[in-house]
Amino acid sequence: MSDDPQAVQGGAQEEPRPKSGIELAREALAQARADALKRGTVPGQGRRKAARSRPVREPGRGGDPKPFGAAIRDLLADRGWETRAAVGGVFGNWPGIVGPELARHTRPEHFEDGTLTIAADSTAWATQVRLLSSQLVKRLNQELGHGTVTRVKVVGPASGPRRPGAWRVR
Repeated sequence: MSDDPQAVQGGAQEEPRPKSGIELAREALAQARADALKRGTVPGQGRRKAARSRPVREPGRGGDPKPFGAAIRDLLADRGWETRAAVGGVFGNWPGIVGPELARHTRPEHFEDGTLTIAADSTAWATQVRLLSSQLVKRLNQELGHGTVTRVKVVGPASGPRRPGAWRVR
């Protein structure tokens, strides 16, 4: 490189020097003022009143966060799904409700209009559950809430299709 001032001016350009902290702060302040003017506010005014006033909440918004369990309960209540969710809990916890022995031979099939349909794996177990149906209704209503289950319908194992027609003797 040469020490000639003419060569520096006419040749390659100098790299811009880095800005100092003060210069960067001045540019940031100028940018903030310009942004405030675009929004129609003046920096430093109106902040104190806004901070003291009550926050405006959007309609339909809950505001503060809720615990997850409470939010789910509210959602189920709003949508009318409380009974369906409770019945789903019965289906999932069948052994805990009826006991392990009865649960090995039965399973809940369907719930509609207060009637719980239970499938048994043999006719003997179907008969046993029919005899226990009133106690089972009480136990289910303890789990689900009073009056949720009004009747228990028990079905045995399917014996296959029956042929239509007159009686047949074997």
